[in-house]
Amino acid sequence: MSSEPDWRPSATFDALRLRAKLLARIRRFFDSRGVLEVETPILGHATVTDPYIHSLRAGSLFLQTSPEYAMKRLLAAGSGPIFQICKAFRAEESGSRHNPEFTLLEWYRPGFDHHDLMDEVDLLIKEVVGSEDAERVTYEAVFQHHVGANPHWADAEELERAGRACGVSVQASSDVSRQDWLNLLMAQVIEPHLGESAPTFVYDYPADLAALARIRPGDPPVAERFELYFRGTELANGYHELTDAREQRERFTRDIEIRRELGYDEVEPDPRLLSALEEGMPASAGVALGVDRLVMVAAFARTLGDVLSFPHDRA
Repeated sequence: MSSEPDWRPSATFDALRLRAKLLARIRRFFDSRGVLEVETPILGHATVTDPYIHSLRAGSLFLQTSPEYAMKRLLAAGSGPIFQICKAFRAEESGSRHNPEFTLLEWYRPGFDHHDLMDEVDLLIKEVVGSEDAERVTYEAVFQHHVGANPHWADAEELERAGRACGVSVQASSDVSRQDWLNLLMAQVIEPHLGESAPTFVYDYPADLAALARIRPGDPPVAERFELYFRGTELANGYHELTDAREQRERFTRDIEIRRELGYDEVEPDPRLLSALEEGMPASAGVALGVDRLVMVAAFARTLGDVLSFPHDRA
């Protein structure tokens, strides 16, 4: 970004016109496929419990980190397939590929699993930005190739040794959990190599990185989850959604325990989401895609500031 006066937009008008075109193409894509566009509140009484996501407060309410919980309530009420383009907010996230306020595309497909949804994400990306057919690789395969460790079985010590061999090390490594090492190695060692020539889906994650995805039993069990990378940038995160209210409540409880151990703000599970799951949410797959990053990739831009009118430092 240039050193021009900070009252001016950081993006060029060519970039803003490209953003408008991509948003129009996204809406046409879903309209042609009979997917209903919906809106849900940006301010909510509850927020995510994920220890690695920090919410922004607005008085007694939370700015939503994604529309996921509200959209799942719509699914449980019988909405059928739905999508939303909205603003989302996360604290302590700013940089070349992060902005505390960002634009998110999220959609849900009853009757789909994560493989079906990868098919549709692939079609969307091809139609919106003209990419090649996406590649697909399991989390285990890409981790073994770039890190040289099995992500399903390796403990924190083994992952630390593999990380050091890849040039990654941290201070006070004894405090870094297995999940932390998996996320760190993915971000620093693997991600820069993904999607160099075509979009790349990484799927079937370790069970302890399931987040809100179903876990498929097996040896090892795997989370039916995927992420999409293009030109070294993570674009989307999708799940074959967990619909079991009991299991969801247990995961929320584990999240809260981790937050307490880490000294983070404590939050309560969303009671309305749990009630919706108890009532019965249809088997579905869902995905969140970062629109700002998609525009950045389409424009061959280096930073989000190149495609945002006013990023956080100019807001």
